[in-house]
Amino acid sequence: MDPGAELQGGAQIGPYAIVGPQVSVGPDSRVDPFAVLERNVRLGAGVRIGAHSVIGGDPQDLKYQGEETWAEVGDGTIVREYVTVNRGTAHSWKTTVGRGCLLMSYVHLGHDCRVGDGVILSNNVQLAGHVHVDDKAIIGGMSGVHQFVSIGAYAFVGGFSKVAKDVPPYVKADGNPARLYGLNSIGLQRQGFSKDAVDALKQAYRLFFRSSLNIRHAVERARVELPPLPEVQAFIAFIAESERGVLV
Repeated sequence: MDPGAELQGGAQIGPYAIVGPQVSVGPDSRVDPFAVLERNVRLGAGVRIGAHSVIGGDPQDLKYQGEETWAEVGDGTIVREYVTVNRGTAHSWKTTVGRGCLLMSYVHLGHDCRVGDGVILSNNVQLAGHVHVDDKAIIGGMSGVHQFVSIGAYAFVGGFSKVAKDVPPYVKADGNPARLYGLNSIGLQRQGFSKDAVDALKQAYRLFFRSSLNIRHAVERARVELPPLPEVQAFIAFIAESERGVLV
């Protein structure tokens, strides 16, 4: 363990694990055998880092020139074995994983990724640099996500998907290349969304993806015609602000 590392109360470090410089391991967190916290890593409380995982490795970006950047993992997140989380670059200075996430075996997070709270990344999910995954999204195993793609809150991406455009919140996507398959209705019900919210989101989905309107006109009509619920507003804003374009 590097002398500059910090272990807070109840933190456990397994045999042969490496804890490098400027690493902070939060209270009651656990680092399993042979895991590497390379440098500039902050772990919250109750985090588990699985065996042979590497957190805080250098970004795989030829523009990176050794700047001081970070990797952060939020409270209660479970990182299973052989996961890699690279630090950020000067673009955002850090790669972040939120609270209560599950990163299954062999997941990779490229530099400057931002993963929200309660996200599940199944085995072998690969996120390129600058990917954003919002709260409670789920990505199925063996899926790859192109750099700079955003995946909205409560979205579900099926396994073996190739995701090259943004995935709006609350929807299902699947395939190679990925396309949309309707609202994630069952997932929303399980998460306690009201019937009014689900019905309004179904209206929004039909307006954007089952009509002849282009995105600009759909946004204009949605802002006038759809109920002003927070979920609907988030859905509209995500699509209106998408820089890569959204799946259809």
